[in-house]
Amino acid sequence: MSESEVDELIAIVRACPWLMTVLAAVQAAGLPDAWVGAGALRNVVWDQRYGDGFDPARVRDVDVAFFDQADLSRERDRAATAELARHLPAVPWEATNQAAVHLWYPAAEGGGPVSPLASVAEAIGTWPELATSVAVRRTSDDRLEVLAPHGLGDLLGGIWRRNPRRVSVERSRQRLERQRPAQRWPGVRVIEPV
Repeated sequence: MSESEVDELIAIVRACPWLMTVLAAVQAAGLPDAWVGAGALRNVVWDQRYGDGFDPARVRDVDVAFFDQADLSRERDRAATAELARHLPAVPWEATNQAAVHLWYPAAEGGGPVSPLASVAEAIGTWPELATSVAVRRTSDDRLEVLAPHGLGDLLGGIWRRNPRRVSVERSRQRLERQRPAQRWPGVRVIEPV
């Protein structure tokens, strides 16, 4: 990931008042090692570049990845989501403790056992598409940090491609059928899952 790509993404994020407000709420909630990423971030970028402009009303959920090895219960996710809603109630939050994913992922998403994750960065590196395996956060001194284990090429370049780290070809095809990125974002290149 080049410095110019990071600067480009940060400029896009800073130009979106809704996302900056979301990042401020996540920072204020004080969740450990918390980042905003996945579809909400992709939508901000692709709606501007390939769609008809970003509209927060179209955001289904705002994925907040955090890492808390001290509490691996599903209640921790619910409490984190409630804390975020306390700060910004109109946002459809979905907070997930990445330290606990191995406990529920196989039953929820199918497939075999999942090894415990060692960090948020490792977790984000397993998200379904390379373009959504990206997250940002606001620091206490108002800087923005970018976490992109697979780089920013697919997100900034408008490429929908399966991340083979965890998502099966079948599951990827289901996501592709449901989300229809080529119709939603003309100009996005879809690489069929294989």
